[in-house]
Amino acid sequence: MAVIRTCSSTWLTLVCFTICFLVGCHGASDSNERQVYIVYMGDLPKGDVSVSNIHIGMLEEIVPGVASDVLLYSYGRSFNGFAAKLTQDEAIKLKGKEGVVSVFPSQKKQLHTSRTWEFMGFNKKMRTSIIESDIIIGMLDTGVWPESESFNDTGFGPIPTKWKGTCQKSANFTCNKKIIGARYYLTDGDNGPEDFISPRDADGHGTHTTSTAAGGLVSQASLFGIAKGTVRGGVPSARIAVYKICWSYGCSDEGILAAFDDAIADGVDIISLSVGSSIPFDYFEDSIAIGAFHAMKKGILTSNSAGNGGPTPGSVVNVSPWSLTVAASTIDRKFVTKVKLGNGQIYEGATINTFDLKGKMYPFIYGGDAPNLTLGVASEFSRYCFPGALNATLVKGKIVFCEYFTDYEGVLEAGALGAVFQDTGNKDFQFSYPLPFSTLNVNDGRMIINYLNTTENPTATIFKTSQDNNQFAPFVVSFSSRGPNPITTDVLKPDLTAPGVDILAAWSEASTVTEDDTRRTRYNIISGTSMSCPHATGAAAYVKSFHPTWSPAAIRSALMTTAIPMTSNNNIEAELAYGAGHINPLQATDPGLVYDAGEIDYVKFLCGQGYTIANIQLISGNSSSCSEETDGTVWDLNYPSFALSSTPGKSITRVFHRTVTNVGSAVSNYRAVVNAPPGLIIQVQPSVLSFEYVGQQQSFVVTVGAELGNSMISGSLIWDDGVHLVKSPVVAYASIML
Repeated sequence: MAVIRTCSSTWLTLVCFTICFLVGCHGASDSNERQVYIVYMGDLPKGDVSVSNIHIGMLEEIVPGVASDVLLYSYGRSFNGFAAKLTQDEAIKLKGKEGVVSVFPSQKKQLHTSRTWEFMGFNKKMRTSIIESDIIIGMLDTGVWPESESFNDTGFGPIPTKWKGTCQKSANFTCNKKIIGARYYLTDGDNGPEDFISPRDADGHGTHTTSTAAGGLVSQASLFGIAKGTVRGGVPSARIAVYKICWSYGCSDEGILAAFDDAIADGVDIISLSVGSSIPFDYFEDSIAIGAFHAMKKGILTSNSAGNGGPTPGSVVNVSPWSLTVAASTIDRKFVTKVKLGNGQIYEGATINTFDLKGKMYPFIYGGDAPNLTLGVASEFSRYCFPGALNATLVKGKIVFCEYFTDYEGVLEAGALGAVFQDTGNKDFQFSYPLPFSTLNVNDGRMIINYLNTTENPTATIFKTSQDNNQFAPFVVSFSSRGPNPITTDVLKPDLTAPGVDILAAWSEASTVTEDDTRRTRYNIISGTSMSCPHATGAAAYVKSFHPTWSPAAIRSALMTTAIPMTSNNNIEAELAYGAGHINPLQATDPGLVYDAGEIDYVKFLCGQGYTIANIQLISGNSSSCSEETDGTVWDLNYPSFALSSTPGKSITRVFHRTVTNVGSAVSNYRAVVNAPPGLIIQVQPSVLSFEYVGQQQSFVVTVGAELGNSMISGSLIWDDGVHLVKSPVVAYASIML
């Protein structure tokens, strides 16, 4: 029995999760068919113990004689667990064994696919390389193109002594003082013929995200002259450790966990992962949440992409409270592609057109006038330019107008010179195509149709893309996944937003500009929360370089409480789209106060979420227990945001306990400033926090009351000492939004 993992509403999500729980949620199979399962066993056992021997021994009890054959990965450097090929019945038997936290089928996760730093007020002046070059960023992605100028190691000193990793040997890959380590993780069936069996990137995605986070300064970079300028990462002097987990056919859970196991033990400071599932799973049945938890225990922040399932409510993934979840927003630059008709009229479209027709006019034809009669296609279908719908004889060498944008393949296979589509969708991000291409809004499309219908020999040209100012930036792009958080409804996710639209960054020279293309490029422009995540990663690494002893929670808090507040035309989503606001890297180095949290805080949170004492002890690796005295409600987790959900039409009141740590002026007084719209009550006790030294902690209580309709209402709490503004969103929403 196969389970379709597409859940677009609350009730369907619940049905999916219920079916998943009963039959194996990540894609079930016949009970006698072997597939890859993850067996998660929590923290490493104490003492000098061989975890691989433990894993083999467990498997021998279940599959005697073939344990070594079915074992794929034995995780034992940073946490305890293994991946093995098992039948469903064998997996069930393992799940019942002592010492096992969870057993779940491996799934394939998806990739969440220039002047961005300057847009954030973060100029390209580098600090002393000694400060930043001790920071190591672990990039879990499709690998990297090491020869890119973005990864040149000129001027770099010796590799940091804390580095314990390796550069996996390969005939076509070498490391340097910038890319100091590289590994790859391949499961049979994941790779295609185009993949390199090495850390080298055949896709481009990993090279793009890596250069965004920590690429060096490269001047005059562009995509065929578009967006020309200097590109760089957030911390150009930082070192990079590459962990290739993604291949042509996806990013398998077993490889993701193996990469986390290695990265944590190798000594990275920040982990960046622009990958996620189509729907979220329980924290300890999710390879990314498991890996991020054990990274947190070792003082390593994991930066995650929120997903590209927006604007659907509740579409956010990677929602563990011990990681950073990043949405995608625009910058003050947009790309436009103009279309000129033979009558002189010019219309402004939205694509990235890398082809230059040099203003030459070409024959212009309506797709509805070129039906493929050989295949029996009528004009009412050919006007949409579906694959196979167009008469190649009539459109070859011409520019084609199509009434609805679905895909470029129909015009490309018919031999069209270029295409203009009428697009009813959102144009807040653009794509490149393998032929001259532009998309126009419906009103302009009607003008085009009128021109085609009233002109004897219509002509048109498509200009190469130009750059314009986006005066409304930043705003959260339509594709960025939205909250509410579907796993823990009263933890606000995403945490914040960062640039993720039309981002220019390094590219693999083994990959073409687009699919169905033959052109190669060293830099490419793409969009996604995959692009926003490494921006947050770079900002986190920058903060880490100033405060090397800060915990992952303190770094996340600094990024969230200094984020730039945003507004939204859609008040139904607001903070559910952008969290605390738009990332502000410079300000994050001096937040004044931080909401800190460590393993014990998350253990208390897990107790309050109903995890068993046995599993808590396995996960934490100690004798932690849950009781009425130690259980922590979700509202007591020391998080930099405040969220509560309730049944529509009812009033609700929640009490939040928080503690802040002084990281600003030694002697300071912070006053609570509350912003609450009608319908939302926010009360803070005490209303003034006084500090006498750096590192001092003060606790306070926030009582939030709301009268909810069918949407959400939001305000904020700001701690103000006259120098620092420590901002936290306060959000109440109706549970119907999930």
